[in-house]
Amino acid sequence: MNLFDHHIATSHPQQMSKITNMIREDIEKSGVRDGIIVVFSPHTTAGFTINENADPDVVHDILMGFEKVFPTQCEGYQHAEGNSHAHMKTTVVGPSQTLILQDGEILFGMWQDVYFCEFDGPRNRTFYVKIIAG
Repeated sequence: MNLFDHHIATSHPQQMSKITNMIREDIEKSGVRDGIIVVFSPHTTAGFTINENADPDVVHDILMGFEKVFPTQCEGYQHAEGNSHAHMKTTVVGPSQTLILQDGEILFGMWQDVYFCEFDGPRNRTFYVKIIAG
């Protein structure tokens, strides 16, 4: 069964952490060379995105842009936990990503990596990687 669970501890209220190498280790363990990879977060305030890995300013700018569109503090929010912004950010990035596996490698563009997006940290999180041969 090619299902892998991972635990990640985030250290900031909002951060993006590269997890591509974790997925590559799962691919190696699975022995699957061709297929589909699904990465899934069971959390409503964290998700995944695929984006640039070469310039760390891109991650900064993404988080800054999300904060501008969905500010952490807003007078009109009604959710009692105070993390409405995190739910909205997660809705935009989504709780999962699907990747193509070919010849044992993830098909990426030149500058791409998979990022776990924390919007309500710091927390201890879990995510799953499912590798489907085909």
